[in-house]
Amino acid sequence: MHTIRYQKRPEVLNLYAVSNSTLCKRISEGLFVPPVRLGERAVGWLEHETNEVLAAMAAGKIASEIRALVKDLVQARQREG
Repeated sequence: MHTIRYQKRPEVLNLYAVSNSTLCKRISEGLFVPPVRLGERAVGWLEHETNEVLAAMAAGKIASEIRALVKDLVQARQREG
């Protein structure tokens, strides 16, 4: 179990060093975890998930490996929730 900490969009964009449109594209391609709905008009990313994806990228994982990681993270989120 992870300590739950949410990151808002500006923090994720800063850590990931991409534009908002690139972030949205990578999410739709399965290359980055989607946000979690925090309220009617608010979303955030789970910090441990973003850290795992960024670590995989830094380790030179290929796109198919990152997609598998993202899929696993989203499935674990649904099981834990």
